[in-house]
Amino acid sequence: MSTPLSFHDEPRGYVPPTPPTSAGGNAARALLFVGAVAAFGGLAFAGVSTADFIEHLDRQVHSIHCSFIPGAGAEIADNGCKTVMMSTWSSVLRTSLWGGIPIALLAVATFAFLVMKQLQLALASETNRHHTSFLVLAWLLPALMSVIFGSIAFSQLGAVCKLCVGIYASSAVGLVLAIVAHVQAHKAQTPVPLGTWGLWFGEGVVYVGVMVLFYVLFAPQAPKSAEGCGTLVKREDPAQVFIRVTSTGTPAIAVLDPLCPACKGFDERIRNSGLDQQLAIDAVLFPLDETCNWMVKGASVHPGACAVSEAMLCALQDSPDSSLKILDWAFAHQERLRADAKQSDAGVRAELERTFPKVKGCLGSAQIKNKVNKSLKWAVSNALPVLTPQLFVGDKRVCDEDTDLGLEYTVHQMLGSSPRPLSPGRGR
Repeated sequence: MSTPLSFHDEPRGYVPPTPPTSAGGNAARALLFVGAVAAFGGLAFAGVSTADFIEHLDRQVHSIHCSFIPGAGAEIADNGCKTVMMSTWSSVLRTSLWGGIPIALLAVATFAFLVMKQLQLALASETNRHHTSFLVLAWLLPALMSVIFGSIAFSQLGAVCKLCVGIYASSAVGLVLAIVAHVQAHKAQTPVPLGTWGLWFGEGVVYVGVMVLFYVLFAPQAPKSAEGCGTLVKREDPAQVFIRVTSTGTPAIAVLDPLCPACKGFDERIRNSGLDQQLAIDAVLFPLDETCNWMVKGASVHPGACAVSEAMLCALQDSPDSSLKILDWAFAHQERLRADAKQSDAGVRAELERTFPKVKGCLGSAQIKNKVNKSLKWAVSNALPVLTPQLFVGDKRVCDEDTDLGLEYTVHQMLGSSPRPLSPGRGR
């Protein structure tokens, strides 16, 4: 029976609070260990992607890994990972450094920091919500970047990079685990340690800064970029086969095949990088199709390219824009058009006439075939190699190995000054 002086007097029906146990803390701790595994997975995927990027800094052709298993699936052929890596979205500071600084390298630094911090907090004497709150915020960075770059890959590039998907999945799993760990962790009994969070954030910045610094210090130089690989012998266009793409900036000539996959990627890099606003580009058609190009020995490299080239030159009689609409259409349907042309060149010509009625009557005529021949002879008069794409800035030919990752840096060097946005002559 209680007395008036008793310290244990409670109202009738009172249930004393359950003292905190280690169950929640242990669950949160276990989730932090699993989160470290997710971060390591992201590190592995980003590491393989970075290694592929670095391997291409020698400006040669190499295989690219593209698999849901990090390090597997290396191939030379085109794949989603190659499309993403060769795009302007794969790196930053591309005009200051050949190839730029790969986004994947920044991901490596981020995931390495997350592995360290997950393990550090999992092994701490106490796991509370101050710890897990920071981890949730930290995981938001790769998760947000995954949403942004994933949407770019699907909407802008139309490509699925399996290594990238691995990074996206690791980011999503890591964020979910951090949130669940936060729910499971004990409530902290102290105010939010903003100073400690600032210190941890600084650690992450150091991870990124050190990796970027080492990358910049040891990245190979590209001394030939500004010099180019050859010059034009005859720039004039007496046969009027040039197709004006843009009209403001430094004069440039792009040698293209409308059914060349590399030309499609080249065209996308030119537009996405803003170079189409700095160069006054004329396009010269150079179809790698034995149907019209006597320089192509054996089977056509891009069957159907002669038919599309004829259609573009037919449309050029109306306007350059009409011709470029056919080029955009051909780029969008390249794979199917090449496959159809292998079966029947006449079928591709019939589709061109249905899609672009104005070329009917001109397509296949002796006059337009002669026009294509004159375009090829322009290439011969300048002693051009039998390949596409090729780019001349002024009279200097951009080296073939500089037309993908090093395009922005090379053109910037050739222009001789920092690129400044100019009003484009035509938007596509």
